[in-house]
Amino acid sequence: MSIGWDDLVGSALLGTERRRPAIVAGDADEAAAGLLDAAAAGVVRRRAGVRPGVARERPELAPPDTRQPLPEAARQRLDRLLTDRTGGGSGNRRGSAPNLAELLPQWLAEANLLGYGAPPALLPALLDAARARTDLRTDAVALAGPRGLWLAGLNPDWKFVLRSGHRGLAAAPEDPDAAERLWEEGLFAERVALLTRIRLADPARALALLVSTWSGERAEDRLMFLDSLRVGLSGADEPFLEQALTDRSRNVRSTAAELLAALPESALAGRMADRARSCVSLGPDGITVEAPYECDAGMERDGVAPKPPSGRGERAWWLGQLVDAAPLATWGARFGDRDPEQIIALPVLDDWQADLHAAWCRAAVRQHDTGWARALLGPPPAPSSPVAAVGDPAKLLSILPEDERATWVAEFIATHGLSEAFQMLGVCAVPWSEPLGRAVVDALDIARDAGSYPWSFSGVMGLAERCLDPAAADQVGVLSAAAEEPPDGSPGAGAYWSEAFQRLTGTLRLRAVMLAELRGEATAPGAPGDGGE
Repeated sequence: MSIGWDDLVGSALLGTERRRPAIVAGDADEAAAGLLDAAAAGVVRRRAGVRPGVARERPELAPPDTRQPLPEAARQRLDRLLTDRTGGGSGNRRGSAPNLAELLPQWLAEANLLGYGAPPALLPALLDAARARTDLRTDAVALAGPRGLWLAGLNPDWKFVLRSGHRGLAAAPEDPDAAERLWEEGLFAERVALLTRIRLADPARALALLVSTWSGERAEDRLMFLDSLRVGLSGADEPFLEQALTDRSRNVRSTAAELLAALPESALAGRMADRARSCVSLGPDGITVEAPYECDAGMERDGVAPKPPSGRGERAWWLGQLVDAAPLATWGARFGDRDPEQIIALPVLDDWQADLHAAWCRAAVRQHDTGWARALLGPPPAPSSPVAAVGDPAKLLSILPEDERATWVAEFIATHGLSEAFQMLGVCAVPWSEPLGRAVVDALDIARDAGSYPWSFSGVMGLAERCLDPAAADQVGVLSAAAEEPPDGSPGAGAYWSEAFQRLTGTLRLRAVMLAELRGEATAPGAPGDGGE
């Protein structure tokens, strides 16, 4: 006599005292043992009755990765970094050990720069790390290469790889028929990746592929596909983008207008320039502004958002959008062939200067105009001048040459300290130049002498761990010794600063070891490990 599996499960959940199977007899202990025996027999029956599954078709072999393998020491380092991605410490006090979670992005970037491929055995852990942290994805996917793309097709947890067009992945299919078939029949993520890779190699072919199915795509898909045109954007894309200005989706229309505004010779840029010129002119006393009194249908079609954000006036909102979409070359001719520095120096009447200059800042960033960015930034503010500038100094700095960017920020920090410099430091090239690194370390030392707590500067300290040149380790190491606390300083701050400088020193020395390992250089015995070795 046998009993159904569901009855056995029910008895196990409720207990044999409340629900005893009919085939189980005896006292409580015997009943429990009898239930287990019946369950064991039931398991055997269930397994014996399972029909074998139909074997699926084997996946294609993984493509070869022809990049050079990692040196053994570097491979072991990657294994350790992937095993312990959580870093050390929590809360304000992190201890003096390097934070491994912050070292992994640096390691990946350097490995890609040197042209290495990921070890096959570490690919699953690498893709898991990239899945958990979006900041790792670009470099992790690049290091994973074609085999990472192959693995992602077998595991839905790694589908983000299929959406990427990152370097190191397999090229788009050479056969036009195969590419067209994948475009028409593939999953959305596969189609995005295909379009991105074709766009990198042949912008015109990618545009033709997109046009072929555009009218039948969903609005959210059209937006993602349209965004891929940022790569290789040129005048050849203008007819399609002009058509997209009449799309049903507001987001698609807005993105199309943004792309057209990035083409100074486009018809939309010309229309915006005409509108901006009608609002801004030069009079005998300076620049005069007559902002629009309405947002007409033509302006809205060209991407002007009619409704301003809370607290912003309508006319100022419309004016800003017209000016930041107009080619910056518009203003030289408008203001008597003046250069950007001369235009910025002109007075702007009736309190319109902040709005006009902010719009020019956005235009300089969008159009990557270094001349205008340099003029809008000006020299670093003097000690007696306010720190705040019109627009976003970090974005303006981002389009200047690396050395000029670093020099400007170093001078700014030397004058104003670190409290306003975090975003600016974030756009400087890594590793920081020697003058910039010295300015940051000196400013941290000054903050310590002033008696401030180090976690007030934790953001800058974290950037320093990632961005300071490892050669600065000795300079920082001198500061790790405990110093006397000023009488008016925060109690106990000196010990915390000493710990923070010890961590920074250890991180820089570990980064130096990591670089040596990646370059195949022997490290000296006793070289710093990762804090856990």
